[in-house]
Amino acid sequence: MYRVMIIDDEKSMRNLLKVVVDWDNLGLQIVGEAASGIEAINTIDELRPDIAFVDIQMPFMDGIEFAKLAMKRYRRLKIIMLTAYNEFEYARSCISVGVSEYLLKPIVRDDIERACKKVIEQLDTLEPENMMNENEIPNDMKKISEYISKNISNPEMNLTYIAQEFGFNFSYLSRKFKSAMGINLIDYIIKCRMEKALKCAKQNKLMYITAKEVGIPDANYFGKCFKKYVGKAYSEVLKENMESE
Repeated sequence: MYRVMIIDDEKSMRNLLKVVVDWDNLGLQIVGEAASGIEAINTIDELRPDIAFVDIQMPFMDGIEFAKLAMKRYRRLKIIMLTAYNEFEYARSCISVGVSEYLLKPIVRDDIERACKKVIEQLDTLEPENMMNENEIPNDMKKISEYISKNISNPEMNLTYIAQEFGFNFSYLSRKFKSAMGINLIDYIIKCRMEKALKCAKQNKLMYITAKEVGIPDANYFGKCFKKYVGKAYSEVLKENMESE
């Protein structure tokens, strides 16, 4: 998920932004807020947002000044500026700062969602560009596949978990993993789990032990996954292995 920060000196506006949109549905997560540009500059390193909603008029440091400082530090940061009608021309005159979108107050949910989708596309494009380097694609995919192998016993490991671990948007990672590896990431995790499970079966390990070792502690569900992948029940593989010894 991409990370979102809200920066506005009006608490009511910050609260409204948090509840007016279904952030999860957009693939976004609100990670923090600030009541001023100065507070935001002091907390942005910890929060590491990808997108920031910024009020143009704030005391001590206005939204334009904050945007200049923040985007110099984080070049991929996308700013969505919040501005009142009488400030709109001022906001537009500062387009050279690199602000991605402007929203007029009072804000409307459809406008927020539309702006978010635009900057999500921009962020997705930045991540293709980052991964198109010949060395970067295999390295990124190799790191992810190595991570899966090393952490195969972790039952929490899934697409969202890995996306957060590597700092990717989960839908973007899903598309790119399949494009690079020729298999869905979820299917790849199951494949790795079942390949290890088959090795465990050939070592005569009991099913409940193997199930824990491959990150599927529910033995019944593990049994279904194993039979679907291998074509035989775990007990059949154990029996065949014992008979061949």
